[in-house]
Amino acid sequence: MLRAALFALAMIAASLPLSAQDSPAPVGIVTVDIERLFAATQLGQRISEDFRIASEELAAENRTIAAALTEEESSLTERRPTMDPAAFRAEAEAFDEKVQGIRAAQDAKERALEESLTLGREDFFVSIRPILGQLMVESGAGAILDRRSVVLSVGRIDITDAAIAAIDATVGDGTDTGVATDGEDGAN
Repeated sequence: MLRAALFALAMIAASLPLSAQDSPAPVGIVTVDIERLFAATQLGQRISEDFRIASEELAAENRTIAAALTEEESSLTERRPTMDPAAFRAEAEAFDEKVQGIRAAQDAKERALEESLTLGREDFFVSIRPILGQLMVESGAGAILDRRSVVLSVGRIDITDAAIAAIDATVGDGTDTGVATDGEDGAN
């Protein structure tokens, strides 16, 4: 039933004369692809690239730590036959505590890194809100919806390309406007 209704609406829209379809009358609602705004703008790309670099650095740090711990564990294992059992147990427990502490510290770094991406995205959307508002006013719309929440529309209500161009022209990659990428206060 819903599919038939959507098809009927699409057919009605397609049958309208071109002049009615292309009229400059206010649209009322415009849409943007939120994920594409983040992925395609210079600012969103910088935030993503900063996150990628920090993630790679953390992964390299984790590999270095893992190699050092593996070497330390091998050394302890090799020395075990010549050690007093109590001394071995004490060293093994100390090593285990060290590993647990390192694991907790590295997990905290990973959570902080994920949080920085979340905050970077939030800063991104705060920074672009005035630009989107201006585009909404210029298009005669009263609201902007995320394109993914719209079931059916005509393509002319999507302002994603215009928004990307306006964001890039206004904010660029954010370095000159102070938009944060690591969760620190930016252009909020």
